[in-house]
Amino acid sequence: MITLTAPHQTDTADIAGVIAGLAKPGDMFVLIGEMGAGKTFFAQQFGKSLGVSEAITSPTFNLLHNYSGGRLPMHHADLYRLERTGEFTDLGIAELVEAGGVALVEWGDVVGDDIGDGLTITLSHVGGSEDSRRIEIGWRGKQWESRWDKLRSSLARWSA
Repeated sequence: MITLTAPHQTDTADIAGVIAGLAKPGDMFVLIGEMGAGKTFFAQQFGKSLGVSEAITSPTFNLLHNYSGGRLPMHHADLYRLERTGEFTDLGIAELVEAGGVALVEWGDVVGDDIGDGLTITLSHVGGSEDSRRIEIGWRGKQWESRWDKLRSSLARWSA
């Protein structure tokens, strides 16, 4: 587990940029946190770092938005409104990722292990500032095994 402190929104944006810089086709990122923790902001900054030029908006009501034009196709999902875990499979996110994109899935923890391998990124408020966040990063599966040390060293300046 990597635990980071992001005192300002710019720090959260920079952390998202570092992770986006290490992203490869097929990567899955599970964004976890309470309402208002910064999951959509993180996804927006991640996409910006990939070179997505269109506005990245919350997919709360559509469940899935797809973005191209960046270094990698980005798929941004929000599972908050899923009524059953089988709906995750119906969205086809795994197929989109397997086709060479990356996926950022807000509330992805609601489907448990069905989401597969990838990074888990948990955002939470800390301290007295509205913008201050604790960001905890973990991984499941083998996807990040060979990149873990690089990720840890690239994020060292925010280590808690």
